[in-house]
Amino acid sequence: MNRKNSLFDALVVKRVVATVSALLVIAIACGAGIWQVSRAHGKIALAANLLERQQMPILNANTNSWALEEASERRMIARGSYIPEAAIWLDNRPQPVPSGGAGAAAKAGFYLMMPFRLEGRNEVLWVNRGWAPRNRENREILPSTDTPTGIVNIEGIVFAHPGKVYALGSEDSNVDIHKPRIAQNFDLEREGQLHGWSQAPFILRLEETGVADGLVREWAPLTTGVDRHYAYAFQWFALAFAGFIFWLIGGLRQYWRKSVANGD
Repeated sequence: MNRKNSLFDALVVKRVVATVSALLVIAIACGAGIWQVSRAHGKIALAANLLERQQMPILNANTNSWALEEASERRMIARGSYIPEAAIWLDNRPQPVPSGGAGAAAKAGFYLMMPFRLEGRNEVLWVNRGWAPRNRENREILPSTDTPTGIVNIEGIVFAHPGKVYALGSEDSNVDIHKPRIAQNFDLEREGQLHGWSQAPFILRLEETGVADGLVREWAPLTTGVDRHYAYAFQWFALAFAGFIFWLIGGLRQYWRKSVANGD
């Protein structure tokens, strides 16, 4: 009993600062590791849900006023005409990298958001037409792209928004809505108020491929980065284990030295 108590004293009682520090490191590292695992599982679940919803019947934007809840992440077709003079170029967007792709994720550019007036309906549908690279010398120079004229048919996937990036301050309130502009983020409600038109409560991410209009639409899957999350989680759990081992070895060395000095 005394031996056990002396071991406990050597590990914990006489090393309160070291024990508290080790517990803190282990708690933080385990928490971070669990968070990384949860992010990976969240991406996998989102990707599975997206795939399931894409296999549902295709919606038609011209036949009904769809709510976000019923249309989100589903495929949708639409017929109408683009309004290029009201386009918004969303800055600081990484180039989409399809499954199996590599090497281009760090390249920055724009998402081209363009309103699409639905045929036969007094309603506008905002469309994420794709990605284009940014001019390296002058970011104010917009990429050269082609926009179809007249009535066209498009198809894509419905999302609540095109994704958000960190922005310092708010968007400029004095904007010219009659010409293309650069913005950090897209506010669907604000655009409806600025233009004074009725619009769908979601955006459509275009899924066209093989169209030479200067835009990239090889969208990255939602599971992109899952392996990285698992790798980060392993590193955090390894740090927690290393912290425990260092604490344990340090305490045992003190216990053994004391035992030798006492002739035990």
